[in-house]
Amino acid sequence: MSYKSRITVEPGKRGGKPCIRGLRITVYDILEQLAAGNSIDVILDDFPELQPEDILAALDFAADRERQIGELHAS
Repeated sequence: MSYKSRITVEPGKRGGKPCIRGLRITVYDILEQLAAGNSIDVILDDFPELQPEDILAALDFAADRERQIGELHAS
């Protein structure tokens, strides 16, 4: 699954932060919930607009960003 169909960046929305499907829920919001130990089910209860695939897309997005940063530092 590619995050590219689920993660959007709009300059006027949430300060241009990466959001889920044009919603006002950022990738950071989801990652923060996961880091706090919340399960996917808890996150879906807190954010009923989300789908399980959105959470996986947020993780994929974060992993890709980390890969890109690693590649920059390795150069």
